[in-house]
Amino acid sequence: MIKCGIIGCGVIAPTHLAGYQQIPGAKVEYFCDLIPERAEKLAENIPEAKIFTDYRAMLNDPGLDAVSVCTDHASHAEIVCAAINAGKHVICEKVPGRTTEDLLMMLDAAAKHPEVAASGIFQHRFNRNNIVLKELINRNRFGKLLTANLNFACLRTDEYYQKDAWRGTKAGEGGGVLINQAIHFLDQLRFLFGDVKKVAATSANLTHQGVIEVEDTVSFVAEFVNGLFITVNATNSASAAWRSALTICGTEMQVEFIDEKLAYLNGNDEKAVRAVRETLENAVSQDDIHGKVYYGTGHTAQLTDFIRAIEEKRSPEVTLAEASGSAAFVHAVYAACESGKWCEVRQFQ
Repeated sequence: MIKCGIIGCGVIAPTHLAGYQQIPGAKVEYFCDLIPERAEKLAENIPEAKIFTDYRAMLNDPGLDAVSVCTDHASHAEIVCAAINAGKHVICEKVPGRTTEDLLMMLDAAAKHPEVAASGIFQHRFNRNNIVLKELINRNRFGKLLTANLNFACLRTDEYYQKDAWRGTKAGEGGGVLINQAIHFLDQLRFLFGDVKKVAATSANLTHQGVIEVEDTVSFVAEFVNGLFITVNATNSASAAWRSALTICGTEMQVEFIDEKLAYLNGNDEKAVRAVRETLENAVSQDDIHGKVYYGTGHTAQLTDFIRAIEEKRSPEVTLAEASGSAAFVHAVYAACESGKWCEVRQFQ
């Protein structure tokens, strides 16, 4: 039995707890939060739970095997490194690091302890529809890819930002809509199309003046290593609660997904279009959703892979280096916004 712990018992923590509880061979017994009442509430139905307010004390417990890091962005690198150095397997919520320095620090710790499984949460990679779409792309079912476009919109109010002091700050969050809400879709683009070569971008704070010091709206162009150009628009000042739209245009077919569900498909060969449509429509996951609907179904699947990686002494499907690649994508967009120039995206192996 792999004994697991959760560091940070806020909004996303119940999703991790529910996921672990569905995985044979995993058991959550350790809970840590600076506010003990929050940890106690999360653990209220677990009689054997151990409650901590200091993650270092928790990591020193010899009975603990693995941890989920579900804290604020600024603390991720420090806690992940401490877990790795303590010999605890670790999976960290997004974003793995606010800065390149954060990423390098974690990757250095992981390299020194290859026996430790280290991963970053990007659960949309484990959604069945994304897996099937990637397979179709790899089989060239859409023909040569020409362009893709991602539009993302959600609403985060002034009250949302004022609730937690770290939100909406460069030091605490590392950015705004891009690093917090839209990052999962940027990771989806990397999952589907591979690594990004360079980006050109612009951003603004359009509706949260005087409340946040980061962007609420951003637009950019990304050139991928495979030559594909993708445009992205993201805002958290929209009337929509949560909406994503991804359009992929190829020489054989054009496809559009709204909230990661098939919305449009057309192409040159009617028979081929029918086959792709059937494949995509059958790819809808029937797994349970834990937490907010837009989290999707992937958390449990990714946590399952994490636990199996520990048992099998292998790397998780989403390594810390791969998760860092998506963080570096975000960092490059911010650098491009500040410089007004094309910026290279750092690659991690």
